[in-house]
Amino acid sequence: MIESQQIKSLSKKYFEKVCAHYRTLHANPELSFQELETSQYIQNQLIRMKIPFRAEIAKTGILATIEGKNKGKTIALRADMDALPVLEETAISYKSKNYGVMHACGHDAHVACLLGVAEVLNDLKNDFAGKILLVFQPGEEKSPGGAKLMLEDGIFKDEKPQLIIAQHVSIDYPVGILAFGSGRIMASADEIHVKIIGKGGHAALPHKINDTVLAAAQTLVALQQVKSRLCPPTVPMVLSFGKFIANGATNLIPNEVQLCGTLRTFDENWRKDAKTHIRRIINQTAAAFGCTAEIVMPDGYPCVDNDLIVSQKARKFAQQLFGNENIKDLQVRLTAEDFGFFAQEIPATFFRFGVRGESNSDSGELHSSTFQIDENALYYGVSAMAWLAVNFLE
Repeated sequence: MIESQQIKSLSKKYFEKVCAHYRTLHANPELSFQELETSQYIQNQLIRMKIPFRAEIAKTGILATIEGKNKGKTIALRADMDALPVLEETAISYKSKNYGVMHACGHDAHVACLLGVAEVLNDLKNDFAGKILLVFQPGEEKSPGGAKLMLEDGIFKDEKPQLIIAQHVSIDYPVGILAFGSGRIMASADEIHVKIIGKGGHAALPHKINDTVLAAAQTLVALQQVKSRLCPPTVPMVLSFGKFIANGATNLIPNEVQLCGTLRTFDENWRKDAKTHIRRIINQTAAAFGCTAEIVMPDGYPCVDNDLIVSQKARKFAQQLFGNENIKDLQVRLTAEDFGFFAQEIPATFFRFGVRGESNSDSGELHSSTFQIDENALYYGVSAMAWLAVNFLE
């Protein structure tokens, strides 16, 4: 039986190496489905550790396997590895070398931790029974989601794990704190892409044109009733638009205006109804201004639904490792994660570990240009994942 002190000791042993991984990855971020160098870096580390793997799953994804001494359960640990189109504005020495691309969501920390977990579990493989699958996943930040594409590409075609675990950095918690929860802990997410199309022209002759800008603006206002008047009051929901492009001029109304937004909710039935309302309101509002609408609203990410039994066990194991006082309840959020695709098919748990410390007291939020972690958090990320893995194999 593997003791917690063994996990902690090995996590400390590999801490500096994990920090080096983190700094290398942070300095060399790559956008979703473009993680070629990141994938090669991971493969090189697995080769060094003599851990077998299968690469090029959904283009850049990797599945590595650590087998214990005897046969037993199979579990999977997942880390996402893509970055965001953000211009980094931190002062750290290892800031992004790729202009306009940044690991602003901590996926570099996730990969570094999983590589550290690989070191720890590879050292202990003669002390446990079963098999641990390491999933390095591309494209979490971009629809249709790397998790979905890896599943479609047969990532688990040879063997389906009994459960899957993922972790995520959180600036809301200090270093040393882990948060667990069960049930739906993250929302579904659907992208909305709209074009309002009409006959543009001179702004001084509005009677001869269709005012696409006004139609688009009114459409945004009208869509607010989806939340305020059509959504049941007890259902959490967000409908937000972050992109409005009217490429005209002071005296020119364009032929086309583009709107892009996101729909988030915890209720799959309402999710379907909301899409129907959104389409109706956009089409009818555009028509009122003599315009037409093109709407692209593909199915996005499902809710992240943490399995009750798996999540309760994970919390208990974490308490054994770090003490009850360092384990918190996971805050439910309307952010989304394509890990939900894995959780639909395999009992799963998704938890967060704190990354706020003295070295990053001025860190921005996730997805911001000033986001950064306190590297001491990496020790807890490695220890937690490795400890959960060996306990779930028993």
